[in-house]
Amino acid sequence: MKTRLPIGISDFKRIIDDNYYFVDKSLFIKEIIEDGSQVILLPRPRRFGKTLNMSMLKYFYEKCDHDNSYLFKELMINKHEEIMRMQGKYPVIYITFKDEKHSKWEDCKSGFQRIVREEFIKHDYILESNILKEYEKKEIMDILKSEASYITYLNGLKILTKYLYKYHKEKVVILIDEYDVPIQSGFMNGYYDEVIEFMRNFLSGGLKDNDFLEKAVLTGILRVAKESIFSGLNNLSVSTIVNYHYSDSFGFLYKEVKELLKYFNKDYEIEEIRKWYNGYNFGDKVIYNPWSILNFIKNDKEGFKPYWVNTSSNDLVKRVLAKGGTELKTELEDLINGKEIEKVVNENIVMHEIETDANNAWSFLLFSGYLKVVHKRVEKGRTYCSMQIPNLEVKYLYEDIILAWFRENINSEKFNVMLKSLVSGDIKIFSKIFREFVLNSVSYFDVSGKESEKVYHSFVLGILIALSDDYEVKSNKESGYGRYDIMIIPRDINKKGIILEFKKVDEDDKETLEKAAKNALKQIEDRNYKQELIDRGIKDIIKLGIAFEGKKVFILS
Repeated sequence: MKTRLPIGISDFKRIIDDNYYFVDKSLFIKEIIEDGSQVILLPRPRRFGKTLNMSMLKYFYEKCDHDNSYLFKELMINKHEEIMRMQGKYPVIYITFKDEKHSKWEDCKSGFQRIVREEFIKHDYILESNILKEYEKKEIMDILKSEASYITYLNGLKILTKYLYKYHKEKVVILIDEYDVPIQSGFMNGYYDEVIEFMRNFLSGGLKDNDFLEKAVLTGILRVAKESIFSGLNNLSVSTIVNYHYSDSFGFLYKEVKELLKYFNKDYEIEEIRKWYNGYNFGDKVIYNPWSILNFIKNDKEGFKPYWVNTSSNDLVKRVLAKGGTELKTELEDLINGKEIEKVVNENIVMHEIETDANNAWSFLLFSGYLKVVHKRVEKGRTYCSMQIPNLEVKYLYEDIILAWFRENINSEKFNVMLKSLVSGDIKIFSKIFREFVLNSVSYFDVSGKESEKVYHSFVLGILIALSDDYEVKSNKESGYGRYDIMIIPRDINKKGIILEFKKVDEDDKETLEKAAKNALKQIEDRNYKQELIDRGIKDIIKLGIAFEGKKVFILS
C-alpha cells in the first residue's frame, strides 16, 4: 500500500508511525550537531518544513522512558553511528509560539504564561524526586498552579533548564519554533514594545550564559534585529536564506520533487511545476515550495493554482505594500513585469521600519518568501541582492493585493467600467470614475505627501494587472516633479492604443489644472510618443493629458 501525503502533519513520529510519505531531511540533525554554535537561529518562510524539522530534532535528542531510535532506522542519519549514539541522551524543552496571534497584549501575555506552564507540566515528574529542595519544588508548583509572578514566567526557560539538569545530570536542549509569530502580531496590533521586552528577557534568560544549556535551535520567518531581542547573545549563529548553511534542510530539492511525482504516478511536465512552485534560492540550492507541491499532487485534477499564498491572511505583506512609498510601488511594477530589482538586504529586520524604510521592506518580503535572490554580491560589508518574484503562485498574490487596492477605493463594477471606457475611448465616463478613484485613493495612500504619485503608481499597477491579457502596459518613470508617461499597447493592432501623460501641479504654482493637462498633451506630441504604437501597426491612438492638484483632477484628450 502506498504511503499517504502528510499535508498539514508536522509531527515527525506520527509521520513515521502512520506510514506517511517522508522526504528524508534527517541529515539536518547531523548538521545541527556538528555546528559549533550553541544557539542557532534558522529563519525560513512559513510552510517550508520548520516545525517538522524541529519535531524531528525533539524525537532525536529527547531522553524519555521509551526508545525512539526506531524512528530513524530507515533514514540517512542512521548511517552515521557517532551521531546516532547521541540519540535519546538529553532532556528537551520544546516550545512553539505558532498560535500566539492576539489582538491585545494582555491576551498575548496570558498566552506566554500558559506556554511556560505547559512546559513545566510536561516535566512535572521531577517533583517526585528528592533531588530538588522544597523551595525549588514550591517555585515549580507556583508555576503549575498559575500563581507565580510575572518575573518568574520571564525566567521560566532558565529555571526549567536548571531543574532538568539537576534531575537528569545532563545539559538541556532547547527547541523554540516560530519565535517571531507573537512579535509580528504585536507589531500589527500595537503592542510591539511589550512583546519585544518579554521575548528579550525570556530568551536571554534561557540562552545567554546558561550553564545548563547543551544547545538551542530557534526557527521563525525573520531575524528580528539583534538589538531588539538578542541583545548580548554572543553565542548566537544565524543562517538565513541568503547563507549557505542548512540550504537544503527546508523545502524540496528538484530530485525530491521528481521522486515524489514518480512515487504517486503523477506524470507532469516538471517545467510547468517549476513555473508555479519553484524559484526559491536558499544559499546555493534551488528550492521548491513543499506545501504547494504536496497540495498540487493531492489535487492535481484541479490544475495549477495557488496553495501556499492562501494559507494565511498575508495582512502584514498587504500593509507593507500599501504603505510603501513611491519608490516601492515603482519597483513593484518592475517586479510584476518580470524584471529584477537590486537592493541592500538587511538580515536584521527592524519591524517598525518595514513600512518606512524601503530596504527593510524588500528584506522583509525576501525572507518571508515573497521574493527570491537571483544574484548576490557583497561590497564593503553590505549584501546586495538582485531579486525577482519567485513563481506564478506568488505573482498571483501580488496581483490580488493590487486589485484589492482598487476594490477598497472603488467597487469592482465601477473599476471594470473605468477600464472598459478607457480602452474603448469613452473618455467622459473614464474621467468621471477616475476622479472618484483619485478622491478615495489620496486618503488611502496618504502617508505624508506625494499622494498623487502614489495614486499614479496604484493606477499603473491596477491597469497592468487588469489589462495584461489583452494589452501590454508600459510606464516610463521619469525623475523630477512627478511627471510620468503610460502607454497601453493592444495585442490586437485593430484595437485602440492609449498614451497617458500625468502632470502634478504644485499648490504654489500659478499653472492651472487645464494648462497642465494641455502641457501634458503637448509633451506627448513634442516627444512623438505615438511613434512606438505606429511602428507596431496601431493606427487608432488616444492621447490623454491628466493633471493633478491634491485631490483635484483634470483630463484632456
